[in-house]
Amino acid sequence: MAGHSKWANIKHKKARQDKKRGKIFSKLSKKITSAARRSGGDLEYNSELRVYVDKAKDANMPKDNIERAIKKGTGELEGVSYTDFRYEAYGPGGVAYLMEGSTDNKNRTVADIRHVFDKHGGNLGESGCVAWMFHSRGIISLSEDKVDDLDSLMEIALEEEAEDFEQEDGVVTITTPPKKFANMRDALEKAGYDEFITDEITKVAENTLAPELSTVQSNMKLIDILEDDDDIEEIYHNLELSDEVAEALDAEL
Repeated sequence: MAGHSKWANIKHKKARQDKKRGKIFSKLSKKITSAARRSGGDLEYNSELRVYVDKAKDANMPKDNIERAIKKGTGELEGVSYTDFRYEAYGPGGVAYLMEGSTDNKNRTVADIRHVFDKHGGNLGESGCVAWMFHSRGIISLSEDKVDDLDSLMEIALEEEAEDFEQEDGVVTITTPPKKFANMRDALEKAGYDEFITDEITKVAENTLAPELSTVQSNMKLIDILEDDDDIEEIYHNLELSDEVAEALDAEL
């Protein structure tokens, strides 16, 4: 049986994200607005908002755009009223999907998402059908060749209460509780680590599926279409790539 590589999954997720750079300001604006609406506009007390503002700055989003997104979330700025949503579904081969975002028209959004799944071999599920298997985690990965002292990096991870510290295929991955993510990121940057392969608060599946290549390709096509939906901010799934499938996909990149 072929092995499963966590780095293969991170790498292909990043490759897809790199193709979506044109929509990054829109997505980040909505994330900032949603975070500010949930927990306020003060970066000191809202770690989720601080993470998204940092990402917006890294993406060179104009300061005015960031401030306007925060004010929209806190109600200081008039504009369209957005409502958060969460939808659950199954894709080709029974792959589980959890989608989160915000919309000004939930009826339109759910109809659009249902149509996409119906058209691509999946189906929208009932509330709670897959959410139980996803758990929020902070994930930070670095290239091992950017790490001068692995022991020192591990010490930082331990001091900031990391849940896991892994080395695989030349990549170091640190996993944290969501509330510890911002502090971990700050500590790493303070120590001189500012080139992350990925740094995000995400949801990790408890159980994963590693189907054959054709099923993976069908799911990746579905994911690409969902990522083009402006209302969807996050797409979580339990699709895993076996080493064999990852190698086949590498040949296509």
